[in-house]
Amino acid sequence: MAMPKKGSRLITVDGTVFRWRVSHRPANRQRDGWVPLTFAVERAEEPAGVLVVSLPCARPDNWSGQRTITVRPVLVAGCVRRAIEQGWNSGERGSASTLTVTEDELTVLLGEPPRYLIPFLWGMIPEGGGIKDLPRATQIWSRDP
Repeated sequence: MAMPKKGSRLITVDGTVFRWRVSHRPANRQRDGWVPLTFAVERAEEPAGVLVVSLPCARPDNWSGQRTITVRPVLVAGCVRRAIEQGWNSGERGSASTLTVTEDELTVLLGEPPRYLIPFLWGMIPEGGGIKDLPRATQIWSRDP
């Protein structure tokens, strides 16, 4: 079954076009615990093999204040290349392949140290930031009930 197009983005990695999407929000009962940030990748044309990437940080909608990152195309491309090096064949049908990224690998895949964000009330503050950073906070959900 192909990944839904709604909410997905296209990326070209070494001449192949892929579709990627950050995984759906977890169920309410899972939000209280630590749930890793994950995204899925598959070929845009003739999708077959799916790659599920698990990152060493929490989802941005976590309620426990755990640090997170923004999934950027450079990270997606790096993960696709790493998975292919480890034997993932995006044209082969079967169960999903997984790639678990460690903290140390994030820097290599991003080409720079990760810029972590911490959920705070209705927005995100850069890791190590404080009240002075609130004007720069990124809103991630509405404050309205």
